[in-house]
Amino acid sequence: MQKLIETIVKPLVDYPEEVRIETDENSSRIVYKLFVHPQDRGKVIGKQGRVAKAIRTIVYSAAGSHHKKKTYVDILD
Repeated sequence: MQKLIETIVKPLVDYPEEVRIETDENSSRIVYKLFVHPQDRGKVIGKQGRVAKAIRTIVYSAAGSHHKKKTYVDILD
């Protein structure tokens, strides 16, 4: 799942080398914490959150068939 998120996000940003993903997992959920350069944060979120929503939709769809846990994507800087 981390590779999928990286594949989606890296072409969108100006600093792809600073894209980092951490995973926080417990018995009922998985949280992917996406860290990007502060100048790239707006690009990843998009106008009215459209890009972030699209990223989450793709990840949730892929994770739903892969994991039996709730999946979340948090965008941090």
